[in-house]
Amino acid sequence: MSDWLHDSSKRVALAFGGDVVSYGELARSVDAVRLPAGDGLVGCDVGLDPVALLTTVLACLDRGRPVLVGGTAEQAERTATVLPRGTGLALRTSGSSSADGSPRVVARTSASWLASAAPLAELAALTPADRIAVTGPLHVSMHLYAALHALWLGASVGDSLTGATAMHATPTRLARALRDAACPPKAVVAGAAMSDGVRSAAAARGIRLTEYYGAAELSFVLAGHADGLRPFPGVEVELRPVASGTELWAGSPYLALGVLGGGMLRRDAAGFATVGDLAERLPSGAYRVLGRGDAAITTAGATVLAEDVEARIAALPGVAAAAVLGEPHELLGERVVAVVELASGAALDGVVTAAHESLSPVELPRRWFVADALPRTGSGKVARGVLRDGLAAGTLGPAFPIAFERTGA
Repeated sequence: MSDWLHDSSKRVALAFGGDVVSYGELARSVDAVRLPAGDGLVGCDVGLDPVALLTTVLACLDRGRPVLVGGTAEQAERTATVLPRGTGLALRTSGSSSADGSPRVVARTSASWLASAAPLAELAALTPADRIAVTGPLHVSMHLYAALHALWLGASVGDSLTGATAMHATPTRLARALRDAACPPKAVVAGAAMSDGVRSAAAARGIRLTEYYGAAELSFVLAGHADGLRPFPGVEVELRPVASGTELWAGSPYLALGVLGGGMLRRDAAGFATVGDLAERLPSGAYRVLGRGDAAITTAGATVLAEDVEARIAALPGVAAAAVLGEPHELLGERVVAVVELASGAALDGVVTAAHESLSPVELPRRWFVADALPRTGSGKVARGVLRDGLAAGTLGPAFPIAFERTGA
């Protein structure tokens, strides 16, 4: 790894929060980092500023020390005893499905990340001449990967869109960036489903959009441009039937070693793994990811995919963001519930009217809640577990019921 860390040039490597660090300065800083004695797991606290966090992570990787990104020294000491052999990076996940939003730890080798660097650079047309903006906290795996990938490439990486030629972002962050004159001409987007509206807005701005589907546990699985998502280079994909649809499994050199503290990662004897996401293959040969199988709602004998409905509600006029949940119901088994964040000046009745026109009766939410802001994890995903907990506890606020006769029930 030292062949790309130890660059003595004056080219800008990092530009975060006004701190500008050249490659030569970064190399000297990495060499100067004092790690805890021994060869155990090093904690890299979430409170570190971006330059200090990256310098610490790079020092650990360069010296072959495993590092817990986003964890304290005390947490690293507790975690070290249960890490799989060969762990180089221990990454705290977003916790988007847990009841309290708490993170789990994904253990992987550093090689499993670096193996995908060249294919991503080619897909996204990223070069050493790029100035790459990372739009989220670096203790989140997708943003940390983006920063390390930029350094592997020899590019400059920072947190400002101004002057950037490329950016890594979630669809929500990209949507905000598209309203900014400084939005870079290249964008790498992941972390959630992207609406057709955001995709069209990016095309209208002439943005070269590279989308990918993956997970902290799987790394890259699918990627593509306007022609849809196809297996990322080096990945073999299988769709396997389950009760709620077809589950996406991946075999690749990018898979994590394991997950501590629970999680959705499952493996088979052939070396394939899944986190339970459902997908379908389109006539074009591209794949469409439908959402997490554990987010499927069984209502009146039909299966509704929450994330699919979320994406369509989020695309309605007046909706800034949406989450869809299943709520136990005596007659239906579960009923579909929506929690929406309204755009400024929008009214819920208009959203509900539009939903009647775009959703089938079985998909249409029977109860609606309005939130000032949907709870989110550190990576920007909707904290679905927090919402489920609030729904069960009755703390989401007043509900707006829809009469059953309007839904065909």
